[in-house]
Amino acid sequence: MRYAIAPGLYAVGNPTSESPVFVSANFKMSFDRLREALDGLDGWILVLDTKGINVWCAAGKGTFGTEEIVKRIAATRLPEIISHRKLILPQLGAPGVAAHEVKRLSGFTVRYGPIRAGDIQAFLKDTLKATPEMRQVHFPLRDRLVLVPVEIVQWGTWGLLIVAVLGLLSGFGAGIYSVERALFHSVRAATPILGGILAGAILIPWLLPWLPGRAFASKGGWAGAIWLVLLGLIVLLNPHLMPGWADSTAWLLLIPAIASFVGMNFTGASTYTSLSGVRKEMRVAVPIQVGAMITGLGFWIAGRFA
Repeated sequence: MRYAIAPGLYAVGNPTSESPVFVSANFKMSFDRLREALDGLDGWILVLDTKGINVWCAAGKGTFGTEEIVKRIAATRLPEIISHRKLILPQLGAPGVAAHEVKRLSGFTVRYGPIRAGDIQAFLKDTLKATPEMRQVHFPLRDRLVLVPVEIVQWGTWGLLIVAVLGLLSGFGAGIYSVERALFHSVRAATPILGGILAGAILIPWLLPWLPGRAFASKGGWAGAIWLVLLGLIVLLNPHLMPGWADSTAWLLLIPAIASFVGMNFTGASTYTSLSGVRKEMRVAVPIQVGAMITGLGFWIAGRFA
């Protein structure tokens, strides 16, 4: 997760003292997307120290903000390098910036560019005017599904580790250690744990507009319920897979809770949330999720001895 670049002033192409200055975060993807969008142009990129966080999230947390802009202007000696006093900021950085304070403290005027870096060249050609479309945030299916591999790698690693630990512990029983028993119960553990992770990582971005509820924790719970229904159909068609009462209870608790927890991670990637809303959601949802997970694991462990 060390996905950051050094803050400072970077040149794109062959900039002069009259070239535009674009402000970005030191989250590497934000920086790279901006450089890519400026291909063929000459300009400067003033990279703020946002602790490796993207523009939108950093603006909400205060690291992409007035104080850091003023500090970075001074640290890079920007007034000595360029002849004008204009900065072009990404629109999503606006929540953290007081443009009038930047002007008062540094002498630089703030202009907000489009939301997406891909619209910058059109923005520049139209004398720094953004169309209504450039000011709107969209979160279509393609953008949502881009996040799926990241979520699967991030949460799947932990899920496999938990499954492996539970499987190894299941090998203990009456008599000698049983590898066969350990493997069997590893599969049993993978059903609720990995199933819940996949439900949260795949079903939520896929079905986001249609899942009930405003909170992502709620949407995750519904995604887990969908996975439970699919499991139920599989078991009905294959009665030999029917779990015992303890495992069934564990599934009912673990799958929605895990999917709900994973789903909350999308609060940092969607266009629907705010910092205060996320904090409120977590205060309510996390205790319920943790309680359900602990209780579910208790039933699963009990099922090994029932």
